Amino acid sequence: MPDEAAPRPSEEAVEEAILTVAGQPGAARTVTPEDVARSVATGPDWQSLLPSVRRGALRLAQAGRIVLYRKGKPIDAADLRGVYRLGLPPAG
Repeated sequence: MPDEAAPRPSEEAVEEAILTVAGQPGAARTVTPEDVARSVATGPDWQSLLPSVRRGALRLAQAGRIVLYRKGKPIDAADLRGVYRLGLPPAG
């Protein structure tokens, strides 16, 4: 019997994972999309989840729930391209 593909997490599950990973106590100030993808992957193919993480990050950033960073500086969600990191908004 052929192996069945692991079920893909929903977009809502990916968004929740972004918030969870970024908010873990003791975590770095920012996390990578890879950290999030690995946290929701049910198998070894976490790379296929990176587009979902990117879409979720964009939605959360536009809603003001996370901040997108490049080279340690906040960026606008409209400018998201290339390498980026995710973090929770500063308290206060």
